[in-house]
Amino acid sequence: MSAAVAEADVLPVSIIDAFSDRNLMGASFGGDTREAWRAILSGAFAVPMAGKRLALFKRLAGGRKPPSQRVRELWAIAGRRSDKSHTAGGIAVYLATIGAEQEGIVSRLSAGERGVILCLAVDRPQARVVLGYVRGLLADSPVLSGMVHRETAEGIELSNSVVIEVATNSHRSVRGRTLLAAILDEAAFFRSAESATPDVETYRALVPSLATTGGMLIGISSPYAKRGLLYDRYREHYAKDGDVLVVQGATLDFNPTLPRRIIDEADAADPAAARAEWHGEFRDDVETFVTRDTIDAVTRPSPMTLPFDRQHKYFAFVDPAGGGADEFCLAIGHEQGDDIIVDVLLARRGTPAEIVAEYAGVLREYCVSDATADRYAGSWPADEFARHGIRIATADKAKSDLYRDALSTLNSGRCELPPDDRLVAQFMCLERRTSRGGKDSIDHAPGGHDDRSNVVAGLIAHKQKRRRKAGVI
Repeated sequence: MSAAVAEADVLPVSIIDAFSDRNLMGASFGGDTREAWRAILSGAFAVPMAGKRLALFKRLAGGRKPPSQRVRELWAIAGRRSDKSHTAGGIAVYLATIGAEQEGIVSRLSAGERGVILCLAVDRPQARVVLGYVRGLLADSPVLSGMVHRETAEGIELSNSVVIEVATNSHRSVRGRTLLAAILDEAAFFRSAESATPDVETYRALVPSLATTGGMLIGISSPYAKRGLLYDRYREHYAKDGDVLVVQGATLDFNPTLPRRIIDEADAADPAAARAEWHGEFRDDVETFVTRDTIDAVTRPSPMTLPFDRQHKYFAFVDPAGGGADEFCLAIGHEQGDDIIVDVLLARRGTPAEIVAEYAGVLREYCVSDATADRYAGSWPADEFARHGIRIATADKAKSDLYRDALSTLNSGRCELPPDDRLVAQFMCLERRTSRGGKDSIDHAPGGHDDRSNVVAGLIAHKQKRRRKAGVI
């Protein structure tokens, strides 16, 4: 440990001191444009403040009093380009170095034990951004750079037995560590293929680990829809005294140097989106498409796939993918009275031609020679399936319309879905958005996927269309 950091036991160095001192992190955070973050961090870490800084804090915190001691949780809701990830990296560096020393955390670690400051990001590219800030802040600090023991692909090990780790959001990744603090970067946009509520599950996994060390949980994010962890913490704690501090501000509060014309142009182009992206307000135009209770009610407990039964006549829908992150999906179903049963749901990544050959074999097993495909797939699926004797017709509606047409069947319980966790998660993450013209659109959230839910909705919607043509419904 460096002498300057050791001296913190005698002369406490607050996070505001660290963010202002050029020998620590002041080269990055010392400018006048950082005053909003200094006000917020003063409140979160119980650093005394007065005058304009106190007034700024109260405005961003909804008028509540500054905490009298360091808070248990800090939630900072800010517009885009508000220096969020950079600030998250700075907080991590402070807590891992000066903060860990001053609070005596290091002395409480067992021999060989390492305390972890965990930074969770939305995805790998964003995780690399946060890690880059951490590395840069340590390298640029004349004092703190001497504490770097070893750098790894996931983080930095310090000489005081503390590790700064940066990872993607996963409730599984947070277990089994001695967590000294956790920082959630862009928590409103956490996504998972296996869960409809990955932000909430991650939070629930973090709280017990932090409770054993008295560690701090920090969430820094732009807002999005009025749901999820960030909105829940805002609704429960904004403008209220206590050990959970929630602050909210627009981009210009945090970054007054940003040209105003950028925000004005965004306001004119899409006011609803601009309110969230630049003004730090939760969106009013985004709603959940379908409830969890609705999906659970129509999901069979088992099996995943129902075997072929010659007494049924089967039909199919295909959602092709040309590779990349999207899945190539197939759904096969049959009618049972008034209900639509989804017997088969397949989802693959790989070479499209090989997947077509596999799916054609499955279709033949269920005596299906005609299927419908998502309209955005183009003509190649029909050409490729034709090589295997399967005729493909293109859907006459966009997927948003297919979702809308399938909703009545889902809500009425007149269907049965396979117990596929990713299917459930995708249905739960679908969003209904109302455009400026009043038309609804249904799609996955930013960064999400809906290949499985799309193919199931397409299957249901097209069977409904055939029923209407036949005068059955």
